[in-house]
Amino acid sequence: MRNIIVGLHNITSSQRLIDFAKIVFNLGVEKLVITKASGTAAQVGIPEVGKLAFKLNKSLLILPDLKDSLELLKPSSIYLVSSNAKDEINVESLKNGKEDQVLIVFPGIESGFTKIEQSIGNYVHIPKLLQDLGPEAEAAILLYMLL
Repeated sequence: MRNIIVGLHNITSSQRLIDFAKIVFNLGVEKLVITKASGTAAQVGIPEVGKLAFKLNKSLLILPDLKDSLELLKPSSIYLVSSNAKDEINVESLKNGKEDQVLIVFPGIESGFTKIEQSIGNYVHIPKLLQDLGPEAEAAILLYMLL
């Protein structure tokens, strides 16, 4: 999954951040972007995820806001994954896509993405999921589907 970059936006829980990073890295993602980390996620989670990324030889980028990741990474497609979205993410298209870089971002808090953030990319949900499972479970499901 060299062309897929996974992001976690607006995270406050250090444990959620660490669990998310473990799942993402162990499912073959090479680059993780964390935007708008605060609270214990910033104080405790970021250093732990940094150690994990180093041990696994993965890339970790920590930025103040979601727009910064778009500016630096310049992905060809952006997907904001939320159970509240009306559109479904096309897994087959992603799997077989020839795009240079795809950024898939999950929300770190239950309220999800703001209206402004939703307009940044394709606001989508994972097929067949009936409710919000949290970013860790949703990332695991989606990334496993892409393997």
